[in-house]
Amino acid sequence: MISFDFKYFKPSSVAETIKTYNDVCEQGEKALFISGGTEFITFARVNKIHTDAVIDCKGIPECNVLEQRGDKLVIGAAVSLNKIANSNLFPFLGATVKQIADHSSRNKITIGGNINSELIYKESVLPLLLVDANVKITKGNDEEIVSLTSVFDRKMNLSSGELLLQVIIDTSYIDLPYISLKRTKFSKVGYPVVSVAAIVKDNLLRVAFSGVCDYPFRSDEMERVLNDSVFPVVERIEKALNHIPSQIVDDLQGSREYRVFVLKNVLLDVMEEMEMGE
Repeated sequence: MISFDFKYFKPSSVAETIKTYNDVCEQGEKALFISGGTEFITFARVNKIHTDAVIDCKGIPECNVLEQRGDKLVIGAAVSLNKIANSNLFPFLGATVKQIADHSSRNKITIGGNINSELIYKESVLPLLLVDANVKITKGNDEEIVSLTSVFDRKMNLSSGELLLQVIIDTSYIDLPYISLKRTKFSKVGYPVVSVAAIVKDNLLRVAFSGVCDYPFRSDEMERVLNDSVFPVVERIEKALNHIPSQIVDDLQGSREYRVFVLKNVLLDVMEEMEMGE
């Protein structure tokens, strides 16, 4: 049960959404955007989050788009993970999000909600980092398309009142070879000890990680080492681990040493599956 009262709004356009947000703020109150609402409910029940107003973005048409437009695949922020997977419009992304939570939860969890999650994992962002995805966001009363990496560094870094509307992917990436692996300690639907997503473009491996550090990441240095065919695969993996960008997570899901062990084995599977040497 949620212990505090809050106002609920469900605007039907971007303009109405921004106006609602501004109106709430002008009253000296805090407003929170949601698209699926699963994380808000979970955190609010244990008093880890508080707000005066919730603005539900599922009523915004732009946030519900899931279609190919010319050479772009457009995914609205309020589209559920199951809908993305079942559409098969982008199998790489579908394979990754199918590993998040359980089937019933994925009917409610949206891609926008997962990318904006307060949890450290945000696994749906891994393929997006590898395919140079763009995002459409609100900028005041305007909308702007920018690269995902310009607003995502460890987490989404949007200014107050800015809202993620859509994810936009160049369709040239859709048919590239890919692999998405998740390893958990307790069950298939648990938080990852390690999640790794990878594609091969122009004969070079691109790889992104979740669960290793306390944020998802893609590392140019790790990719450079993993693609250096002068060395055997096992040696490349050992060298790549030296370039993990920050401290490896040590928690109930797995100790630091256990995560390193699992990561080495997952990377071996990735290199073998993607035929990146011996």
